[in-house]
Amino acid sequence: MQAAPRDEARESGKPQLSGSLQPLQDLVVDDLKQVNTIILEKMQSPVALIPQLAGHIVAAGGKRLRPMLTLATARLCGAEGERHHALAACVEFIHTATLLHDDVVDDSHLRRGLETANAVWGNKASVLVGDFLFSRSFQLMVADGSLTVLKLLSDASATIAEGEVHQLMTANDTATDEKAYLAVIEAKTAALFSAACEIGAVVAERPESERLALRSFGLSFGNAFQLVDDILDYSAEQQALGKSIGDDFREGKITLPLVLAFARGDEEEKAFWRRCVEDLEQRDGDLEQAITLMQRHGALEESKQRARDYAERARRDLGAFQNNDAKRALLQAIDFCVERLY
Repeated sequence: MQAAPRDEARESGKPQLSGSLQPLQDLVVDDLKQVNTIILEKMQSPVALIPQLAGHIVAAGGKRLRPMLTLATARLCGAEGERHHALAACVEFIHTATLLHDDVVDDSHLRRGLETANAVWGNKASVLVGDFLFSRSFQLMVADGSLTVLKLLSDASATIAEGEVHQLMTANDTATDEKAYLAVIEAKTAALFSAACEIGAVVAERPESERLALRSFGLSFGNAFQLVDDILDYSAEQQALGKSIGDDFREGKITLPLVLAFARGDEEEKAFWRRCVEDLEQRDGDLEQAITLMQRHGALEESKQRARDYAERARRDLGAFQNNDAKRALLQAIDFCVERLY
């Protein structure tokens, strides 16, 4: 009996179709238009800098994956009405606020090839507009009127903040172990994925078992997504495609490939990592040396396997739901996440 969800995933996933976000985008295209309308409306303010800066980061916000997950899981659970539109916008505001704060903390000047808000308007404005977007998200929660939703998203917001502080504590610290790394990505990334997905079951008033299944699905999907992002920063395939790599390395960011390579290295290799990551004394050829060490110790391949394991858990979580367009789109999104590695 337990094998059925995995067989179903295979029928809907890679063996027949390569992973893609397109089915998910097509599924929620009309709903997402409503979400974008709410986002544009709610980021307005008589203080001119707020919509100007917020518009900059929202426009550079990428695929809208998190709100799409809310919309798709609501569709999966048979939700009616329009509650999920405002809550999907709420999820995007939380995510955008964290991006603004992240870029200030990390002193980042580029995001997806564009100047970050803090690079254009400065750190103070970015932090304050991030606070504004967090406040807007809570206004949307209150307007929804559900204490369940309010608890779900406020808990996620608190967890994200804890993850930010935890990451700050482990920044540039080669003593960081795998457990600490996984705790950071689960808090910083996966917690919002999880809440975004569970909302779909809440607005559809589905039973606790389905809420828990979607909570677990989002957590596993979010962990896989962040792991893949961290692996791609050291990917020779990405470099061959002309995509930038090595940003995490240049910042001394602690990710799983680095954690594993450091733990398995000899004293000479550990000294290399400490110089590059803790002291940020980097020289020409250091990134290539870092990738060589990761490959030598199997750190990249093992990190890929961890991402595949999380993706498989996410597929199994969807076994609780009937096969339909929404489920197939979510399965395809999981495949897309992992297939970015190849």
